[in-house]
Amino acid sequence: MRKATARRAPRRTDATLVHGPWERSALRTTLLDCLEGLESRRLLPADHLAVLCVGSVARGWANDSSDYDFNIVAHGPWHGPSVRTIPVPLRPASVPAVVEYVDGRRWEIKYWVDVQVDQMLAKVAWDRFEEGASTARALTDAEELFLERLATCLTLSGTSWVRSRRQELGETAFRAFVTARSLAEADSSIEDALGQLAADDVDSAVLSARKAFGHVVDALLESHGAYGSPIPKWRARRLREVRPSQLPYQEYWAVETMRDFDPRAPDAWVTRTVQRCRDLSIEVEIH
Repeated sequence: MRKATARRAPRRTDATLVHGPWERSALRTTLLDCLEGLESRRLLPADHLAVLCVGSVARGWANDSSDYDFNIVAHGPWHGPSVRTIPVPLRPASVPAVVEYVDGRRWEIKYWVDVQVDQMLAKVAWDRFEEGASTARALTDAEELFLERLATCLTLSGTSWVRSRRQELGETAFRAFVTARSLAEADSSIEDALGQLAADDVDSAVLSARKAFGHVVDALLESHGAYGSPIPKWRARRLREVRPSQLPYQEYWAVETMRDFDPRAPDAWVTRTVQRCRDLSIEVEIH
């Protein structure tokens, strides 16, 4: 049986603090110039509440070719030009997105409405989790990504709004929801791997075992407040930051890269990986 802890007061994690050092960096100055750039290009709504730099730049993981990603939250919907709209199960039912190229760098700006944030937070309330929706997908990827980035953003405008919303997020069951979701997906992939192995569909079993491992690592990281499973390319970076005692990085990387996979005995690798996934899932706390 998996460990379950009593509901307790939210605590700040390393993932919620990464914005601090960057506020004193040269990059911070550049991003503040971006705020002026948004305004000069008429991409900043007059009724905006907050402008957030999100993604790899905010996390300190960017490289020279990384995009600048911004979430802008306003009182009302964006009425300017957009290159696409992202459907969301909210009211309003879409999030407009604008792409600009500035000095050779791609900017992507998404426009959210404050009432949409209210609705997303309501979806992950503790009463909903305790009603038995713990393994359900409470949020779409777009919604989950917005909330996890709220915890790790660089605030360019609207500090008080961000502070208030972070506190509200910390008081929800968001962490419990996403951890339980990833564990459920790991369980499903484990069952797939074992069923495929029994049917002598070894290649499919290998792929399912790899998928199961990714999900259980995500669950472990999410249980520590290190979110981001919708973008698996950053899984290794998140693990390096958290350093969970249950999974040393060297072991994680060996499985992730299939270092001990023997093509002459793929079923043995599947069996070992599935068992490791089961062992890890027992160590994951949902809280």
